[in-house]
Formats: sequence, C-alpha cells, structure tokens
Amino acid sequence: MTEIQTTTAGSLPRTPALIAANGARTFADDGFTLESSAEVGELTARAVADVVERQRDAGITQVGDGEFGKAMSNAVDYGAWWSYSFQRAAGLSLTDVNAFNEPAVHSEPGRIRLTSFLGRRDRQLFPAVYAEAVEVGAGATAFPTTTGPLSYRGHDAVASDIAHLTATLRPGEQGFLTAIAPGSASRVRNDFYASDEEHLFAWADVLREEYRAITDAGLIVQLDDPSLAENFDQIDPEPSIADYQAFTRLRIEALNHAIAGLPRELVRLHLCWGSWHGPHTTDVALADILPVVLEANVGSISFEAGNVRHEHESGVWAEASVPDDLVLVPGVVSHATNVVEHPELVAQRIERFARIVGVDRVIASTDCGLGGRIHPDLAWAKLASLGQGARIAAGRA
Repeated sequence: MTEIQTTTAGSLPRTPALIAANGARTFADDGFTLESSAEVGELTARAVADVVERQRDAGITQVGDGEFGKAMSNAVDYGAWWSYSFQRAAGLSLTDVNAFNEPAVHSEPGRIRLTSFLGRRDRQLFPAVYAEAVEVGAGATAFPTTTGPLSYRGHDAVASDIAHLTATLRPGEQGFLTAIAPGSASRVRNDFYASDEEHLFAWADVLREEYRAITDAGLIVQLDDPSLAENFDQIDPEPSIADYQAFTRLRIEALNHAIAGLPRELVRLHLCWGSWHGPHTTDVALADILPVVLEANVGSISFEAGNVRHEHESGVWAEASVPDDLVLVPGVVSHATNVVEHPELVAQRIERFARIVGVDRVIASTDCGLGGRIHPDLAWAKLASLGQGARIAAGRA
C-alpha cells in the first residue's frame, strides 16, 4: 500500500515541567537573552524524546522537536517561533514597544511600510472581538530594535536543538527543525541600516548560518515566514496587489539568498496568515501571492488548507505553475478550531492535493503550530486524526 507522509508545522504543546523551567530561567543584561543551564538542557532533551515518540504514536512520519528548544524572551510575547531569534542575533537592543507600533505609511505606489501588530486592519474592523481576546504580544512593554551590525550568535543553541532531535531519530527517519525566515525576522525596528532592504538582507546573512547547521546535520529546515501573507493586513491603507507582490518578492529574494547552495530537498517554506484566533477577513487571497511564493527555491511548501478562511483556495494550486519537483505540505487539521477533524475529512483534504501533484508529492500536516493555540489534549487528538486520515487516503490511492 502507498504510504502518505505526515508531519506538523512545528510547535506542539510543551509539558508543564518544561514551561515551568523556562519560566524560571534568568535573563542576561540585555533583557531578552535567556540564560541556559545543564538542568534545562537535560529537561529539554527528555521532553523532545517524549514528543517525538508521541508523534510516532499518532502516525506522524516526519517528526520535529515541537520547538521545545525555543523559549520566549522577556522582551515581547510574540511567540517562541519568532522571539527566539532575538536571542541568537547580535546587534539588537530593547526599545519602548510604542516605538515599534508606529502608524503605517503607504503614501505612494510602491512605498510600503508595516503598521504595528496591534493595529491590523482586521482588528480595526472588529474592535470588540479583539478587545475580548487575550492576544499574543498584548502585554509587551519593550521590543528589540536593530541598533548595530547584525551577526549570528546562536551556534550553541542550534547545536543543542540539532542534538536533541537527532538523538531521538531512528535509522532512516527524517526529522525537521523550524527557523524563522528573513522576511519575518526583519520585522523589528531598524535604527542602524540605511534602508529596509539592507536590513532584510542583513537578517538573511545572519540566519543562513542557522539554516546551514540544520541541513548539514541531515535535517529539514522549515523556514517560518507568515510575513509573506500576513504583512498584507498590517498595511494601512490597503495596498494594490501589484505593490504588495513587489514588496513580497523582495522577501522571497532575501530567502533565496539565505538558502543558496543548501539542498533543496532539505528546505521547507511555511506559509500562513498568522495563527492568532481572529476573523481574518482582511487576509490576502492565496491567488494574489502564490506566483511570488513559488519563486522560492525550496523543496516543499507548508501552507494552511484546513483553515476555514482559506480551505476553498485548494483550487488555486491546480491552476498555478507548480514546479515538477515541489512537494506540497497542506495543513489538513487546523489550529483555529477546537473541533477535532474527522479522519475521513482529513483523507478528503489530502486527496484534493494528491489529484493535483500526485500522492508521492503530498505530505499531510497541520495548518500551523498547535502549541499554545488549543488545549494539549485536542492537539494530540488532531494529530491522531491526521495519522488516521493519511492511512485512509493511502488505502484509496
């Protein structure tokens, strides 16, 4: 029987012990770099071994570390998927978060700047909804700013991530680690580089070191870049699609610069519209950005296909010029609902994409990270449904 590979988008529920240990860690003088210890390292190693085994039990074939090696900094609670990078890059300083939350500027065609995360157009349309929500980042008092030349200083941290995951892998088993993409990493304030473009490519040079370390270890590096789609909601007034495509293409060029020379089959791009729970009525349409996203020189693309705001866009992939060797990694269970998807629905979602590129070029996944977005019990139930649905689809392939 044909086997359909399965994976996740990265973040999985952390254990209470790991959460408590990270919460007890002290911070360096810069205010956002977490000090580590042998005890935390040992606890993380055990937690990674456990989460890998639980993924196998659920039917996940391409396992990750759950992002357990990434802890949120004291600077801002925008999620470990992003804030971990503040601890691995030199050249940053803390500034008042209000300086980051400046109004957007879009005063002329082709001239785009981002507004704050708390000033999204979606938030403006539904102020009462967002006022009741407990939002990531809402309690932040400070935020990193680039105040000097950027350089990579995360060598020990990424080596630990690699060691913790590879120690758990069985012979022939493929693992992956997540890393932030240049476009998303560069969304900190820039007070040093002469232009936003120079700042963006400086981040690409910094993060390249992390990407290479992961792929040199034989692991897949998943480049998390929600900015590609999510930025659209942070530009006020709404830009033209042509202007936004040009804005996004520059971020794809920076990504390609960062991964040049790396094995394509070991590079996965994660595309999403942001994992926060909200209406998402101002999301950009997939059809408007996919031609640009497909210019990324990656081996696979992970994207939301179970999210009710974007599930209907599966047909866009059928009409797109998808490279013959590109593997699609659609999300077939979602972080955005507490309802556990039926395995038959999961199978149907998988089959939609198998009809487009072939069953051997589909890896079933989650829409986005499940850790922190839904109850841990629901996250594991969804992964079990993902595994079951993949087996159903494989039996019909």
